[in-house]
Parts: sequence; C-alpha cells; structure tokens
Amino acid sequence: MPKAVVISPGHDYHTLHLKDVPLPRPGPQELLLKIVAAALNHRDLYIRQNLYPAISFESPLLADACATVCSHPNQASQPQQFAISTRVLINPGSGWLVNSEGPEEAYTVHGGTSTSPLGMLQEYVAVPATEVESAPNHLSDAEAAALPLAGLTAWRALSTKSGNAKAGRNILVTGIGGGVALMVLLFGVAKGCNVYVTSSSTEKIERAKSLGAKDGVLYTDEAGWPKALRQLLPHDRPFLDAVIDGAGGDIANSTWKLLKLGGVIVSYGITSMTPPALPMQAVMKNIELKGSTMGSRREFGEMVRFVGEHEIRPIVGRVVAGIDNLRGIDGLFDDLNEGKQFGKLVVGVENQDRGAPIEPKL
Repeated sequence: MPKAVVISPGHDYHTLHLKDVPLPRPGPQELLLKIVAAALNHRDLYIRQNLYPAISFESPLLADACATVCSHPNQASQPQQFAISTRVLINPGSGWLVNSEGPEEAYTVHGGTSTSPLGMLQEYVAVPATEVESAPNHLSDAEAAALPLAGLTAWRALSTKSGNAKAGRNILVTGIGGGVALMVLLFGVAKGCNVYVTSSSTEKIERAKSLGAKDGVLYTDEAGWPKALRQLLPHDRPFLDAVIDGAGGDIANSTWKLLKLGGVIVSYGITSMTPPALPMQAVMKNIELKGSTMGSRREFGEMVRFVGEHEIRPIVGRVVAGIDNLRGIDGLFDDLNEGKQFGKLVVGVENQDRGAPIEPKL
C-alpha cells in the first residue's frame, strides 16, 4: 500500500509516524498524482510543537510538493490539460481564487490539520486539475517542491502587498535564510529592486549577496544595525521603500527612521512570537503595516509563470531520501528548529531527483 507520514501525539513535540494509506480514487476532472518530492515550512514545525490550530493526527504533513501525473482509473475522466508523466506543482491552499484583498471563503493550508485532508508527505494524492500548475522545466524535483508555499507567500508580500516591486526601489528582507525570505530576494532581484538583507550570520549575508542582494547587516547588533544599513543605501535614494518581514517583534521601531514617507512594512509571519506594532513616529510618517499570508490561486499561477520566464531557482538547503526515512526527516525538522538552514528542506519521496543531490538514508 502507499505510505504517508503523519504525527502521533507527544508531550510537547509530536512524533513522526509512517502509515499505510489507500491509493486515492480521483473523481471526474481530478488528477491522480505521484509525489516525487515534498518540502518543509515553519508551519510544519509549529504543528509538531503543538503551536498551530486544528492539528490533525490523520492528515499527512507538509503543504509543498512536486508530483507527476498518473493515469486516471477511469480513462474517460482523465483531465486533458495535463499529459501523463507531466511534472506539476500543487496550490498549497484552497478557498482563495482571485480576490486581491483576501480569501473569498474559509481558507485552508494543506498538511497536518483537520481543515484539509490533503497533505504532501505521502506517495499519492488526488487533486482537482484546476489546482495544479506545470512545474517549470528548468527546476529539479527538489527545487520545484521548494517553490509553492514560500514562492506564493513571497510573491504576494512583495508584488501585491508592498506596492514597491519596481526597478530601483530599496527593499529590506529580514532574516535571510528562510524559504520565504530567499524567494522575496530572488523575486526582487529579478524585478530590478535593490534588495538588502538582515541575518544573524555573516555567512548567510555573503550567500545572499551572491544571489543578488546589494548588501546586508547583522541584526544581532540590535541598536546598531539600522544605522549600519543606512550607510549602505544609495546616495540618490537614501531610504527604504518597503520592508518584508517574517519575524515581527520590534521591526517597526527598528526601521521607521529608514522608511520613506508612506513606506510599507509587510508582515508575513511572527517567528519571534511577538506581534509587530507601529510606534507613533511611524504613524506620523504615514508608514503602513500590512499583514500578508499565502495568496490566491491567481497569484499562484502568476508566481509559477514568473519563475519559469525568469528561470529563477528556489534555494534548497538539504534533501533527504525516502518517505520511510523518519530519522532523516526528523533531522530536517531539527535544522528548522535551530535555524541552521539556508534554503528549503526537502524530502525526496521517490528516492531520486532530476538535478539535485540527495542524502542517502540514514
């Protein structure tokens, strides 16, 4: 039988459990997909830490995957827009079609919760053909699996919410190394923005510069990093147009002096567990704090097409082989918990990948 990875209850950290599941039976206009690679996000760690709502011990983990199209059990019901063996990416959420302001109905992210039975850390899934996009040809399986949730979140935060995804604009991306932050960097560079980064690691800043970042500063110098960043900004545009942030906390207090009048802080997460707040000085500068999470089906398609047109490659930090390699998958969660990663952490479900090195089973 096909395999899936779920969680079993733990005291303060839920354990991974491999179980047998029936082969999905796709309905009319649904695709039967074989998962070849699946990727972790911070929400998966929060699920295991019991810090996420509506946790399920039945729904497989993970929202991100690259898959190939299989033949439909009923050939007459096979959707025609995707040929057999086509590599595809699955929209990581449902309930949001086109509205630029927010979901039209209750929105749910796939993987590990009772709000969606679908999760990507399994061997086969059945999904509506309308919920998938062809994977860009230039991507390896691991790179393709790394794209959906981080790419969608980054695309909406930068392109839809910031209003500053334009050539010559100065964009600060905080906490470089995570999947979303790296995708914001890559999208910003492709759009001609001047992208600056913060990190706790000089090595991560140097790697970001190799990907096109103009420069970066260490946020470990809590009092000094905004002044250091100011010295790096162009003389003809000595201010930030937008900040894209996933940590929360003191970001508005740290950046309001650097932001232009009417500048924007886009918050797509609160990994610090402290919500961001606007000081009165930021209010007086008409600085906007905007929340942003995931994105619509339309934005997902726009993002995937942009990646294909510009041959952008999501950064993959590490790949382990095998859905039954629970020890290796646990190691990916450890990397995420300790902040070691630079790029996405991927499970090679099919044990092979076109174009990316995979660690052997432990």
